[in-house]
Amino acid sequence: MSSTFEQIRTLDPVADHQRIVFLSTRVDFPFDTTRSLEFALFRSFAVPSISALLDRTGEFLRASQKRYDDTDIIISEMMEWGYDSERGKRALRRMNQLHGRFHIANEDFLYVLSTFIYEPIRWNAKYGWRPMCEREKLALFYFWREVGQRMGIRDIPENSDLFERFNREYEETNYRFTDANGRIGVETVEMFARWFPQPVRFLIRKFMIALMDPPLIEAFGFKPPSRVTRWMVDGALRLRARLLRLWPRRHRPHLRTLGKHRSYPAGYVIEQLGPPSIIQHANETAPQGLRGGF
Repeated sequence: MSSTFEQIRTLDPVADHQRIVFLSTRVDFPFDTTRSLEFALFRSFAVPSISALLDRTGEFLRASQKRYDDTDIIISEMMEWGYDSERGKRALRRMNQLHGRFHIANEDFLYVLSTFIYEPIRWNAKYGWRPMCEREKLALFYFWREVGQRMGIRDIPENSDLFERFNREYEETNYRFTDANGRIGVETVEMFARWFPQPVRFLIRKFMIALMDPPLIEAFGFKPPSRVTRWMVDGALRLRARLLRLWPRRHRPHLRTLGKHRSYPAGYVIEQLGPPSIIQHANETAPQGLRGGF
């Protein structure tokens, strides 16, 4: 086990959940956290009320990479610096400004929030180089529960078991195919495929769908992958996990907020994240000290 894990074992999942989340997601599981949160967002697009909003505004289809980067940055700011840090508060304020333009059902907010907790846990159970301990799982719950409260989300369950049950029941009730789901799903897969050279993009499309469960595939209208493709993708990720157990442990955090983003090659300003149409209005209403600067 890593020295990071030993440190996590000394922390309290309620009082120290921000520190535990930082150590777990940015030191021990940076790759796994990023991939699992990508799928967390992808799962939300299988909900007709959510995909219809994205489809209706046209913002996602016009600039899917920028929307991905904006979401990635906002989430990373809170997870890496803490939701109650100066940077974390700015990111949370920006997220509320972006969401405030639309009428979004509280239940949809609850579902998206739940995916940020349970998709990393489920990914880890399958592909983690070590299993998450109970402290890490609870820390994710308490972290995102606090963020949800600061977003004004109502009726967040008091314990993790209840919230996970809500997550599963919501998917069973709401996942179904619509044309908007299909358009948003295809564009999301294509966005990820564009990260790679043209000759291998067809493989990326196949691999992404192979990581999806049948209800998700059906909700997007994708063609189910072959058993061989599923076996290859699953096997490759499990092999990676086994090899990482033999690898020297990471001791320095991998911070996405300090890395490069495709939509912001020269860096970003938190208050300028989001569609250009609302940047001016949001900045005009922001406190003077929050304009500009990283």
